[in-house]
Amino acid sequence: MSGLFAWLVLRNPLSGGTHPSNVTEAASKSRVTSAEQCVFCRAYSDNRNAFNIVWEDADFVAFRDRRPSSLHHFQLIPKNHINSVKSLTKEDVDMVRRMEKIGNDVLDQYHVPSTHRRMGFHTPPFNSVHHLHLHVQALPYVSLARRLKYPVAGGFGIFEKGFSWFAEVGQVIRILERGSTVGTLPS
Repeated sequence: MSGLFAWLVLRNPLSGGTHPSNVTEAASKSRVTSAEQCVFCRAYSDNRNAFNIVWEDADFVAFRDRRPSSLHHFQLIPKNHINSVKSLTKEDVDMVRRMEKIGNDVLDQYHVPSTHRRMGFHTPPFNSVHHLHLHVQALPYVSLARRLKYPVAGGFGIFEKGFSWFAEVGQVIRILERGSTVGTLPS
């Protein structure tokens, strides 16, 4: 368990900064200054061959995770750089809904039953790449350690989600719809 703690607390981010974009005005507040430095931005630009792309359109790209935590594990990213789920606002709800639909479409290609699907986002500082990415997963997880990276904490009272560094896509949509932001603490 100490290895998991070290991973969560001590790992280094791969990029950072800000860069304006046209996804939404609200999300553009925390963009990377140099998209060329972002490893995920390179998935749809100069380093495409390093990514196993499974789905793509003009706005999004999905690729296999390099270290899958589950039977099928994909990353779905917007082509316009957004730092994280914490950068999103109410104006981004439609984008997140579209990401959820694309994630389900990708899992449909692999005949994954709806009861074996999990999609969500890690919240800063617990995300390893600072580019918004939806984890699209077909359960079960490959190990207990991998499962612990994606804890889902149900909400209570006025909160949609509890204390957790992972938020399911439905939780994110509901939090944003009411004008709140997504974080590690209950929201």
